Amino acid sequence: MAEDPPPHWPGHLVDTSRGPLFVRRAPERLGDAGGDGAGEPAVFLHGLGGSSTNWTDLMELLGRPPHSLECAALDLPGFGFSPPPADHDYRIAAHAAAVIELIETEHAWPVHLIGNSMGGTVATVVAGHRPDLVRTLILISPALPDLRPRLLPLRLAIVAAPGLGRALMSRYARVSADDRVDRTIAETYADPATMHPMRRNQEIDELLRRDRLGYTDDALISSARSLVTEYFRAGPTALWHDARRTRAPVLVLYGRHDKLVNPMMAGKAARSFRRARVVVLPKVGHVAMMERPAMVAAEIGSFLDLNHPDRSGTAAQPSAC
Repeated sequence: MAEDPPPHWPGHLVDTSRGPLFVRRAPERLGDAGGDGAGEPAVFLHGLGGSSTNWTDLMELLGRPPHSLECAALDLPGFGFSPPPADHDYRIAAHAAAVIELIETEHAWPVHLIGNSMGGTVATVVAGHRPDLVRTLILISPALPDLRPRLLPLRLAIVAAPGLGRALMSRYARVSADDRVDRTIAETYADPATMHPMRRNQEIDELLRRDRLGYTDDALISSARSLVTEYFRAGPTALWHDARRTRAPVLVLYGRHDKLVNPMMAGKAARSFRRARVVVLPKVGHVAMMERPAMVAAEIGSFLDLNHPDRSGTAAQPSAC
C-alpha cells in the first residue's frame, strides 16, 4: 500500500463583494526557503465540479524548498465550501472577477496563477485582463475553445442545455456516490489505480455532502453553460484573444491520455501565448496535478527556475513537446 497522502489543508472564508470564498492554505515553510523572506504567492483554481482539495498534493510539493511557494487554493463560488454567489452569476467572467477581487484583497500580488480545466479558463481571463496581478500563468489541461467533437465534451454540452441538464443531473443523483466517483476517476485519470484509497473515500464523502446542498446542480449546470458559451465567443472577448494578450510567462501542461481536453491543442497554445512553454505529459489524464503530482511539480519547478531572475538569466522560450 502506498504511503498515505497528506490531509487536505485547512481553510477559511474570505469576504468578497460576490459573497464569501473558501480558501485553503498550505503551511508556510519560510525557514527552509533560504532566508530570503516570504515565499512567492501562488493561487490555484480548480475545474468544473472540482474544489480546492484537488490541489492538496501539488501544494505540498510546491511548498517545499527550493521554491517554498505560499500556496492558496480557493473554491470558486458555489463549489467546495464556497456558498453560491450573491448574484447567482456563474459566468466565466464572474468567476474571474471573484478571483481578481480575492487576489487584490489578500494584498499579495503578483501571484503565480495556476488553473486546471475550467480553472485554466478563468486563469486565462484573469491574466489577459489584469496582467499586473499575474507573475506567471500555469495551466493544466485548460478548457480553451476546441470545436472538434469528442464524446465527453459533447456530454458536457448536453448537461448545459436548458431543461435537459437538470433532468440528467436528477437522474444521475440516483446512482450511488461510490459509482459516481469511480466514473469520474475513470474519465479524468489515465490510470484510475493511481488514486489512493484514502483520496477516493474523501471524494465520496465530499460528494455526499454536496448532495445535501440545494445549489450544487445550479452551480455545475450554470458554470458548464458559461463554459460552452465561451467556446463559441469570437472577437476581442474570445478566450484565445485573452491568451494572445497575456504578458506573463506561461506553462501549459496537457495529458496525453486526457479524455476531456484534447492534447492536440498543445500546438495552438504554443502559438497563442506569447511566452509559453507547452508540454504534453505521458501516461496522464485530465487532472495531472492529482494523478502525477510529482511530475507536475517537477515541470513547474523547472519553469519557475527559468523565469526567476535570481535562478536563471534565461527566460522560457516558446516551445511544444
